[in-house]
Parts: sequence; structure tokens; C-alpha cells
Amino acid sequence: MGMERKRKVSLLDVVDKSKITKINSGGFSSSVASGSIIGGGPGINSWTGRPYSQRYYEILVKRRDLPVWHQKEEFLQVFKSNQTVILVGETGSGKTTQIPQFVLEAIDIKTTPNKRKKMMVACTQPRRVAAMSVSRRVAEEMDVTIGEEVGYSIRFEDCSSARTVLKYLTDGMLLREAMTDPLLERYKVIILDEAHERTLATDVLFGLLKQVLTNRPDLKLVVMSATLEAEKFQSYFDAPLMKVPGRLHPVEIFYTEEPESDYLDAAIRTVVQIHTRETPGDVLVFLTGEEEIEDACRKITKKVAKMGDKVGPVKVVPLYSSLSPAMQQKIFEPAPPPVKESGPAGRKIVVSTNIAETSLTIDGIVYVVDPGFAKQKVYNPRVRVESLLVSPISKASAHQRSGRAGRTQPGKCFRLYTEKSFRNDLQPQTYPEMLRSNLANTVLTLKKMGINDLVHFDFMDAPAPETLMRALEALNYLGAIDDDGNLTKLGEIMSEFPLDPQMSKMLVVSPEFNCSNEILSISAMLSVPNCFVRPREAQKAADEAKARFGHIDGDHLTLLNVYHAYKQNNEDPLWCYENFINQRVLKAADNVRQQLVRIMARFNLRLCSTDFNSRDYYINIRKAMVAGYFMQVAHLERTGHYLTVKDNQVVHLHPSNCLDHKPEWVIYNEDVQTNSNYIRTVTYICGEWIIDIAPHYYDLTNFPLCEAKRVLEKLYKKWKKESRNC
Repeated sequence: MGMERKRKVSLLDVVDKSKITKINSGGFSSSVASGSIIGGGPGINSWTGRPYSQRYYEILVKRRDLPVWHQKEEFLQVFKSNQTVILVGETGSGKTTQIPQFVLEAIDIKTTPNKRKKMMVACTQPRRVAAMSVSRRVAEEMDVTIGEEVGYSIRFEDCSSARTVLKYLTDGMLLREAMTDPLLERYKVIILDEAHERTLATDVLFGLLKQVLTNRPDLKLVVMSATLEAEKFQSYFDAPLMKVPGRLHPVEIFYTEEPESDYLDAAIRTVVQIHTRETPGDVLVFLTGEEEIEDACRKITKKVAKMGDKVGPVKVVPLYSSLSPAMQQKIFEPAPPPVKESGPAGRKIVVSTNIAETSLTIDGIVYVVDPGFAKQKVYNPRVRVESLLVSPISKASAHQRSGRAGRTQPGKCFRLYTEKSFRNDLQPQTYPEMLRSNLANTVLTLKKMGINDLVHFDFMDAPAPETLMRALEALNYLGAIDDDGNLTKLGEIMSEFPLDPQMSKMLVVSPEFNCSNEILSISAMLSVPNCFVRPREAQKAADEAKARFGHIDGDHLTLLNVYHAYKQNNEDPLWCYENFINQRVLKAADNVRQQLVRIMARFNLRLCSTDFNSRDYYINIRKAMVAGYFMQVAHLERTGHYLTVKDNQVVHLHPSNCLDHKPEWVIYNEDVQTNSNYIRTVTYICGEWIIDIAPHYYDLTNFPLCEAKRVLEKLYKKWKKESRNC
């Protein structure tokens, strides 16, 4: 399919045709050889004014073979004639890298610096990894420096400049930009990529951009999706639909005869069988999370190593969102060569989360192993618990995964579930995140934008009224909105922090407790992945190292100890290594902290600390945490287990906690549901503090019967008695 479209292009041919020609398209310029030569002479890059490099021409040959390239003129005609275009391109069609370049060419951005700021092209991605890696690839294709003409913007990291004309950014970042610039006047064209993933931010952007487009006739919108659900987008935006084929080769699909009891073990077994029995070609395995992926990488490497010279060498590469950019780039490296000249070929094995499903295309993949699971966010508004659960994927996701195998040659996809299960058990499409998330942050963002009528906001799929009510209720308890649903002064400041509302509240009120410096550090540490490294071969030593940082009152203060020790040791990488601390994570936390400090300074929020030798030093920090997280409190029952206050959910302290005892009251950062319901990142607090700091929430007239209520009644009586004596 599409084989007849492929044609060889010699370097001479490319150089010869790099002259600019005008097509009859109403003033829209088009270059024969490249999507980025605008106004430059033959072989001269108009963005930099320098001749194109040899690498540019090498990449150009590959670009001209992409399916989307063959429909470039058709796309430009549709784009020119319509304010909104819906583009469906199968995985690997080249839409993410090429369409923004076609758009840049079509709008013919003037290179005068004063106009650039208003004439940017934005391309959103649901994942940070994709925004970073795709922008780097496009910068290479346009022969410019990343951060200059092509940049990216993700939470806590902005790699763009005044020269940037094409910016890749996460959908959440564009949403944050809309808070200060409601009409998004910096952008001439906005491209919403991977729209089928239906993330929370993308769904909100749908509704916002629909309004913005009516107020800004000069703005154009391209919505790109990898699945045929695009008809839904088409009717929502009332826009033309254009389709681009993707898969260049057929993919043979295999199912298991019986359901697999352990999908991880089955995936490892299948990879080893592929390596020993199948023809050369790289393998892509889909798993659900970091721990699982690292475990699989170790086991695959070990099993293949045991086979010795009978099989070729393997390069097993992990891929997940918290991996460093340098490690992520390893997925694009070639497979290892044979050990001996005539020996069996080497193979690259990429073990990834669903990032590799649509966001990133890895060339050379011939075999895909799909166990049929992914981690999904699930929110229960009745008990206010948001959890990441391993859930079956949708049919659309299964189709995307299998499509990864047919990029360079005919491929094979091994689905580790039965065909009957595929037909009967999998949902047709992934459930939109809007319908399974806590909406407190989204509601706060919309309120900041002046959108008060949430019930009539044009959501593509409206969330359940109960979820919206829970979000409004939580924001009211936090003081972010008043009883009429209007944003308060506190709420306005909270909305400026790229954090969840509880953490924002904790930060904003921390100067009142004289500990904003420490709360900044704790917030930064909570905003990055786990900083503790626990290698399988040195678990005991890693646990001992972690215990040295442990604080008797809990995990938040343990994280504070780690950050303080890191700064006291001058951010030394060797110190991090010796103490089983992930230096990259601490560096990221430091960067996050600096950005939060800048936001604090913007609102004149005092940076202060209690004297370290004072007995109130840690008490003040814990009180400030209660001011933000008073809705996430658990009480120890006589039976020995914890109950979440008000929601009465039975929970257990996560095994990773640093407490050496079970305190009566704890606050927790998150609820983790595995085989049991755990609360993770916990700190000991006093019952008196919660009634002192959040009496409006701990109003006993509206409180379920439980042991915590009886204890609080006693505390209230004691509190009133002391107040009378004062």
C-alpha cells in the first residue's frame, strides 16, 4: 500500500531542485525541496542566512519519502481555504514533524524581529518527552539550533527565545499561556497534535479555541489525530477532514490461544523467542510503568546473555517519561553489529510505556509485543480518590501499537491476549481523561480565564456534574473561590502556580507560618520523580542510605533533608551516587524551586524561615502543610488501620514511608491503589492543628460517624475551654 509513492531522490536532484517555485495558491509560497526555505536563495537557509549543511540534505531525502509529504500541496490548499482543518494521519505518517513546517511555509512568516512574537506557530503534545524530542528533530530538519527558531516549552522548562517561530509545547503549557493571553495573540497558527489522546488540557483547549476562533478570524487551527474518531472532531469544529495514510507495510497480527496469567513474564518470554527465531529487525515492547520496564530490561539482557554465541547481541533500551533526555535519545541509536563478521545479527529492543504508541516514531521496529495494558488515571468523586491503575487498553490503542511494526518492512505484532478478548473486552476508544479526573485544577484555570458558567462550557464530552461539584467544593474549602463561585484574591495567586491547588495554597500561606523557604523546597521535591535510587543488587545499602535522611516526623521532612544535604554538598554528583540519590531528579527539583521563587516574588510573598534551632522549626513546616492538605488527613483507628477523614476509606501507610511508629493523625500526598489502598508520602501532624487551621472543613455538624469524629469532639471541647480561659 503506498509503495508506488516511494521514489529514490539523489543528493544532486535535491540540490538542483532547492530553488523556490511559486504555485498558484493565492500568494501561499511553496518550496519544491523543503518545507522551510522561505525567501532564501538556492541552498541558503532563510532562517539563519547560512548555506544548508550536508546533514540537512541527508534528512531531506528521508522526509520526501514520508506519506504526508506526498499530500503537501493538498494540505496547503485545504489549510489556505479554511480556518480549521482536521487531519487524520496514521502513526508514522510524519504529520507531527512535517505539518508544522508546511504551516510555517504557508503563512510566510516575516523575519523582522518585532513581528515574530505575534507570528508564532504552536504545536501541542500531550507528553513532555514528545515535545522535547520532536522539537529537536524538527530543528535538525530545518537546520537551525534548538531554542532559537524552533523551541519547546514544558512545565518548569522553557527552551525558546525571541527568535522562535515554531514552538512545540505540552497542551498544559498552552492552557497556562491562555490564562495571561486569552486570545493567544502570540500565535498565528495553533496545531493540536495527538488530539485522540483526549487529555484533560486538550479537551479544555478544544472549548477555549472554539471561542477564540470566533474572536480572531486571523487565527488558524489544525487538529491532528491518529485515529478515525476524527469524525467527532469534525462535527465539533464543523471543519473539513483530511486523511493521510501512515503504515507503509502490512503487519501480521498474532493472538495467544489462552489468556496469560502474568503479562510481564509472557512479554519477556515472547521477546526472547523473537530474538532466537525471527529474522533481523528491532522489537518494541509495551509495558505499564518505570519499575516494570526496568525489571523487564534486566531480565531480557540476562536471558539473552545466557544463550551465548548462539544468538546475536542485543541492546535493550527503556523508555518512560521520567527518563533523562540523554537516555531517551538511546532509542534512536542503531542495533548492535554482529559479534563475529558472519555471526547472527544484533537487535535493538525498546521497552516502553504507551509514549511510543503515537507520540514517538522509532525507525527499524519490525516486531511489536503488546500485553494489552496501560496505566490510566481514574478518579472517584464520591471518595475524592484519584489513582493510577493498570487497565486494559482500547481497540484504538491496540491498532496504534500494531501500526508501529510496519514502518520499514512487513512486520509482526504479538498480542498477549486472545482474539475473543480483543473483540469483546476492549473498549473501542480510550475514555477521555476529562471523564476520569479530579477537575479542581481545571476549574481553577477556567475561573482565572473568566469562564464562570462551567455547566454550559462547550466541552466535547461534558464531565459528570458530581465531579464538577466536588471540584468547586474543594476550591471553596481552600479559599480559592467564594460561596458564590467567584475567584478570590487567594485563588488568583494560587492559579498562577503550575501546581495542584492544595500545593499552591500551602505555598501561598507558608509565609504566615514563617517557613516559605522550606515549603518551596518540599513543593519542588514533590513535583519531580522519586529521588531515591534502589538498585536490585544493592537494595540493603540503598535502604540504609535513605534511612540516614529519614526524619522522625515523616516523608515530607525527609525530602527536605535530602534537598538541604544536596545543597550543602555543593550539588556534587559523586555525593549523590554514594548516597543512592538520583542527581538528575535533584537538579530538576532545584530548577523547579527557582521558578517557584520567581512566582512568589511576583506576588511579593515573603521568603522566610524559622530559626533552625527553635523547637518550632519543624512544627511550623508541618502546620503550613496542614493549611494546604487538610483534606488529605487519615486517622489511626483502634483496630490498627487508618481511615481517611470524612471519606472513611480504609488505607495503609505505604511501605516506603520513613515513620518508625504509627501516629494518630497523618497528612498524605497521594493515594495509591495496588492490591491494597495505600497512602504515600505521609507526615505526622497533631489533631489540634487541623481544627485550628481548617475549622470550616472539620465542622462536626456535617461529619460522618467514626472514631476521628469522637476524638475531634474532645479536641473541640478542650479548644473552647482554653479559649474561655484566655
